[in-house]
Amino acid sequence: MRKMWSVLAVNVLVVLALAGCGSQPAQEMQSAKAAVDAVVADGGEKFAPAETKGVSDALNAAMEEVKTQDGKFFKNYDKAKELLAKAKGDAETLKTGLAAKKEQAKSEATANLAAAGDAVKAAKAALAKAPKGKGAAADIEAMKGDLQGLEAALAEVQPLIAGQDYAAARDKAAGIKSKADEVSTAVAAAMEKMAAAKPGKKK
Repeated sequence: MRKMWSVLAVNVLVVLALAGCGSQPAQEMQSAKAAVDAVVADGGEKFAPAETKGVSDALNAAMEEVKTQDGKFFKNYDKAKELLAKAKGDAETLKTGLAAKKEQAKSEATANLAAAGDAVKAAKAALAKAPKGKGAAADIEAMKGDLQGLEAALAEVQPLIAGQDYAAARDKAAGIKSKADEVSTAVAAAMEKMAAAKPGKKK
């Protein structure tokens, strides 16, 4: 009889141990999800897309492990807890570093905007000195139109920066600078060509 009670006691302990491992880690799931959501809300997808995808994928993998254990008779959520803890930790680390990434992106966008503005001014100054000879009028008018378009585009960059769309602002400003530089280069080439064609120019 004593032996039977001993066996029964052991069985009860086993069941209790299994039950202890079989509770879904609801708190860990909530905490990990909140950490990843905080990264997304703070602009992670915009300023650190690869890293944000990484923590999102890690959270999804942890949730899949939870689902896998949910479908088992004897559940063990130890691995799921480890995955959830890692996803939470990585997300919190990423969120801490987002401020620096934002500032860097803002600095790059602001610097590109300033460079684009300088390039447009330089192109306008060069165009003012462009040769007015025969056959050049159409080209000059075309370049004036290009510069007007670039000035209008410049005005669209600052609102992008204000809206923290730094990548779009950076790329747009870089494109404006490139086109303005092309105008300056075209004017310089035209002036050199006209200078070379002047009568009596010494060789």
